[in-house]
Parts: sequence; C-alpha cells; structure tokens
Amino acid sequence: MNETRLRRMRDQSSGKATLINEGCKISGEITGDGDFIINGEVVGDCEVSGTVSLAGNGYWQGSIKADNVVVAGHIEGDITANGKVEITNTARIAGTVTAEAIAVAEGAVVEGVMRTTGNSEPLEFTEKRDS
Repeated sequence: MNETRLRRMRDQSSGKATLINEGCKISGEITGDGDFIINGEVVGDCEVSGTVSLAGNGYWQGSIKADNVVVAGHIEGDITANGKVEITNTARIAGTVTAEAIAVAEGAVVEGVMRTTGNSEPLEFTEKRDS
C-alpha cells in the first residue's frame, strides 16, 4: 500500500503555510490559495484552496470552506471541505461538518451534524500524538 495514503493530513505539507499565531486575532473574511495554520483567534468566514489547520489553542467563530480541514481547537460554525476533515481528540465543534471523508478521534466533541459527501461513513480513530 502507498505510504502517502496512510499518512494523516496533519503529517502532510504542500509547502509553506500562512500562520495566524497565538495572541493574534483576525476579524473578517479570509481567502487565498495554500495552507493556513491557526493558533490564534479568527472571527469571520473563509474560503481557501488548501488546508486549514486549527491548532489546539486556536479558536474560530464563523464558517470554514477549504479543500481539507484539520481541527484540534474550538470552532463555532460550519465546516465544508471538498476533501477530508480530520477532527482530533482535543477538538470542540459546534456546527455542521460536511466533507468527502471525515475522521473523528476518540474524545472529540462535535455538537451538530456530520455529513459525508463521499461513499465512506465518518471514521473514528484514537489519537496517539500530542496536538
């Protein structure tokens, strides 16, 4: 089996990412191409061609639309991904999660609906790494 297929999204990188660091607060709409890593706070919506990663201490209020999404922090809003959504054990989500494939770690809290647009049901996994 192809090793790349077995790697989690958090372990893959498509190059340099835009970082919103801890202590930073962004209000408004975020758009762009490439990956985004959120360690701080965002209040607003985004539409991104790339992966949005919300770190364990990150907070997002608003909707996220991206190719792929990794959630380790807290989001109040809907997530829509063209590809995959990975929800780690530290994630707290209040909203609807829609993606082709969804993986949810044991311990994650999702208050809302999860919808897969692909053929697979949401996948449960046990987080073995620190967020």
